[in-house]
Amino acid sequence: MVASARIISNDSLEKIAIEVVGCSLCKLSRSRKNAVPGDGQTSAKIIFIGEAPGKNEDEKGRPFIGVAGRILDEALQKAGIERSQVFITNIVKCRPPGNRIPEDDEGAACRPYLDRQISLIAPRIICILGATAYSSILGGKSITQNRGKIVKRKGQKYLITIHPAAAIYNKNLRQVLEDDLSSLSQEIKKMENLDRNTILD
Repeated sequence: MVASARIISNDSLEKIAIEVVGCSLCKLSRSRKNAVPGDGQTSAKIIFIGEAPGKNEDEKGRPFIGVAGRILDEALQKAGIERSQVFITNIVKCRPPGNRIPEDDEGAACRPYLDRQISLIAPRIICILGATAYSSILGGKSITQNRGKIVKRKGQKYLITIHPAAAIYNKNLRQVLEDDLSSLSQEIKKMENLDRNTILD
């Protein structure tokens, strides 16, 4: 028990990022230009988890910097959430060829990195972006039935919403994303108010 606690305490987002950049655990490592560990601080209250890096992300090694990233940034801004206050990553850290959906073995190879990031940050809430991440993380089936909902599993809160890329071709979905991130912002404020009241009590 003591040894495992020591391993966790010596971990860091920087250490994980170095491991991800040098990772060769699955076949995606052979076709990537750059691995994309994630972006944000250990103090982030929210973790956003998408599907996989795309072309722009593969070029630069940073998550959500293409068109989908701009849509996410705009939705965050409208919800009053600073991108600097969140951590953004994906279920796999390397771009699948042709932007195909990550395969199960690829997700499994990357999962320990994601689990360590979540453990280190201990976010108030995890925002799941899109059906692939929803299926991978919570075993969920339908985004349309469950988007906008906050669910709790093993003490961790999750908010489920669409992937910003879905709003590139369907402009109506931008409002859906904005509404869901507004709910996310309200939930964080509610949790913070509860914390303050508990301290005052």
